[in-house]
Amino acid sequence: MQLLEEPVLTKTSTGRAADPCVMVIFGASGDLTKRKLIPALYNLAKDNLLSRDFALVGVARNEMNSEQFRDLINKEIGDFATTKLDPQQWEWLSQRIHYVSGDFDDPNVYQTLDNLLKSLDKQFGTRGNYFYYLATAPAFFATIVKRLGNAGLVSEEQGWRRVIIEKPFGRDLGSAKALNREIGKVLHEKQIYRIDHYLGKETVQNIMVFRFANGIFEPIWNRRYIDHVQITVGETVGVEQRGMYYDTAGTLRDMVPNHIFQLISLTAMETPVSFDADVVRDEQAKILKALTPMTDEEVLTRTVRGQYGEGSVKGRKINAYRNEPMVPPDSRTETFVAMKLFIDNWRWADVPFYLRTGKALPKRTTEITIQFKRAPFMLFRKTAVEKLEPNRLTLHLQPDEGISLSFGAKIPGPVVQIGGVNMNFNYTDYFNATPQTGYERLFYDCMLGDATLFQRSDMVEAAWNVVAPVLDVWEALPPRRFPNYAAGTWGPLESDELLAKDGRHWCVTE
Repeated sequence: MQLLEEPVLTKTSTGRAADPCVMVIFGASGDLTKRKLIPALYNLAKDNLLSRDFALVGVARNEMNSEQFRDLINKEIGDFATTKLDPQQWEWLSQRIHYVSGDFDDPNVYQTLDNLLKSLDKQFGTRGNYFYYLATAPAFFATIVKRLGNAGLVSEEQGWRRVIIEKPFGRDLGSAKALNREIGKVLHEKQIYRIDHYLGKETVQNIMVFRFANGIFEPIWNRRYIDHVQITVGETVGVEQRGMYYDTAGTLRDMVPNHIFQLISLTAMETPVSFDADVVRDEQAKILKALTPMTDEEVLTRTVRGQYGEGSVKGRKINAYRNEPMVPPDSRTETFVAMKLFIDNWRWADVPFYLRTGKALPKRTTEITIQFKRAPFMLFRKTAVEKLEPNRLTLHLQPDEGISLSFGAKIPGPVVQIGGVNMNFNYTDYFNATPQTGYERLFYDCMLGDATLFQRSDMVEAAWNVVAPVLDVWEALPPRRFPNYAAGTWGPLESDELLAKDGRHWCVTE
């Protein structure tokens, strides 16, 4: 195959290009590859962050050769690219795409892969550096790692070898520990990159910069000034074609121990002494270990589960969850979770962290809201002001990434009246940032060997330890009435009551 000359780069990045390497995607025929992974690699190449000595191998059970796989990607990349494709840049990347077909438990697949990788090393100068992305069902994680080990494909004698593992990492505390043990027999912890693509979002990464680089916020980032914290992760879609997987997982397993707990840890962590991966993750782990597991009685009063019924979202009809493809008609699986948690340390004692996440909600959004305590009202008792609204700081993670701050200001006129003011910062508007998939930063960090934004084994187990009592109680006490919220609403009534009994309410930016 004749290769094109190096393309003219359209953008100069301030970061250095990643190391020469081959990326191997297991489960490459799935939607994730075409929707997110390939577009992310293209964005890195366009921004001069992908090494010029790079190649990609897809591995899946679908029968096809490299040329057929390349043709398939070429046909679909235009639908999922986040920016307009540069034809020369895309051609350069697409020529480096290869494919191996076969079952993940077949030793012959790994022998074929080994031969191909050695060939790519010679052709592209990738120097024996490989990272493997497991975009497969969780049941294959341990199998693939074991087969890679047996084939000598994770030995670092000839270059670095790393494995990115998609969530969910285990189904509960016991299975997470077992999976850690299994892959730990083959890989060193420094080779394991447990990915959560939410941590590739600009605003998520900016939480630390926002908190620790601005002297006006960190001094008030504690229980003395903050009333409570809310985290909302809403999806407008139902489970669609993922019913078979989703009904065995549910929203609690799918979202809380990974996505949401990572957001909590970054929001609540103490200041790390450096950006070194383990230094940052040490502070995150302290927060996860300080999250107080609930008693059985607390699970009943501080958690809410829901399942969506028929409804509509923005004019689009959504079938009830039990009528979705490959979902049992009597399914007890939750599609919505709300919860109140506490962090038992000096900074956050008695400050509730409310979280909610679900499918078929009215808005696609991920937000972290910091609500500060109300100011004393005494000064305004003899004015037209009826009450003071608390200040809120909201970190918007998706779909529009940015930060908002609400505060009160006097309405012009002779009478003292206060109106709400919102100051909004949007990444795209301010920095002229191009849209990203969220995977770019994570791939780039993996290729550099920076594990800061990836979970460590102790973090995974600490998160499951908090979720375990909830899973146990929900398993022992099946839901009384499912479905209990209509698609297109913000979950069951009990979710609002969870905050209302504390004199609070959910906040979502319109």
